[in-house]
Amino acid sequence: MTIRSGAPVVVGVDGSDSALNAVRVATREAEARHRPLRVVHAFIWPLLGTPLGPAPGGPPDAGLRNYAERIVADAVAEAKKVSTEVDVTGELVDGSPVPVLLRESRDAALLVLGSRGLGGFAELLVGSAAIGVSARADCPVLVVRGEARADGPVVVGVDGSALSDEAIGFAFEEAAHRDTDLVVVHAWLFPTPAAPGAVLPLVYDLDALAEEEERVLAESVAGWSQRYPEVTVHRRLVRGTPARVLVEVSRTAQLTVVGAHGRGAWGGLLLGSVSHAVLHHADSPLAIVRHHR
Repeated sequence: MTIRSGAPVVVGVDGSDSALNAVRVATREAEARHRPLRVVHAFIWPLLGTPLGPAPGGPPDAGLRNYAERIVADAVAEAKKVSTEVDVTGELVDGSPVPVLLRESRDAALLVLGSRGLGGFAELLVGSAAIGVSARADCPVLVVRGEARADGPVVVGVDGSALSDEAIGFAFEEAAHRDTDLVVVHAWLFPTPAAPGAVLPLVYDLDALAEEEERVLAESVAGWSQRYPEVTVHRRLVRGTPARVLVEVSRTAQLTVVGAHGRGAWGGLLLGSVSHAVLHHADSPLAIVRHHR
């Protein structure tokens, strides 16, 4: 699924506590995958024409660039505290966070972000960079939020669409890496239109619908179970709103996995409504896997 020869795990840092927590998680992910770790800080100030060096007469280690370099150095040092086995490098990259991280995602096996940065909007549950990157990254994005657990299953939400297949594969791979069970959740209420304006029946046979949704769930995991026979799979068919169900299940998970899109009618949205809601409210680290056409 996420095999790219020699590709590192990349973690974005900005000097916040959330970013340092992401560094710790990213280091453990790199160690488990036997991959190097690359620490990146997006340095936006050159784009704004701001003086970067020390002020005249000020200490030589002052200035925005020196401060940014310390952010990277501190993050690299934190990673080396977590593991002495991982090859850790750090770089200051000129540019704004989302474009820099999207470029990094092209050559990464996994991109790890904190759920909050140093932005001034404290009322927001998830930082804008995490939202923007999760929607468009070329590799899976792990957003570190909620409670980090060493035990508990990997949880993945499925909807029967081809768009969720890569998320399912990533979840199987993670469960195998972590030597834990996989809980595959399919939540449903009533049929949804396949496209805007599609006509749906006025009367439903709930028993027939449940049987059909059970078939969707079973077929979603069948091929992957054959590829990962060592992973114990628990299938959960739940009547309820998908986002609400996944947030509830995430409370006992060590990792929750969703696709960036589902089978809803709003295909133009960069981040699907379910993945967007889970990104804001999940109670465990969340992996968002984007479908590549």
